[in-house]
Amino acid sequence: MSIAKTIEVSSQSTVSFDDAAQNAIREAGRTIKNIRHVWVESFEIEVGDDGTHMFRTHCKVTVVVNHGDDAGGD
Repeated sequence: MSIAKTIEVSSQSTVSFDDAAQNAIREAGRTIKNIRHVWVESFEIEVGDDGTHMFRTHCKVTVVVNHGDDAGGD
């Protein structure tokens, strides 16, 4: 058994939703270890007055905090 923690991360990109989601994983990975799952909860596009687009994703990132083997469990 493992103990996991879920955090919420918002990210953005001027390129695509895929790039925004990759940015979320990349940025979260700079400060936390053992990322196991990323669920993209929502997508959003902000359209500027000049026609530019900002792609945003709101993600839930699951991180394994403690492996069962480390705690003496199964």
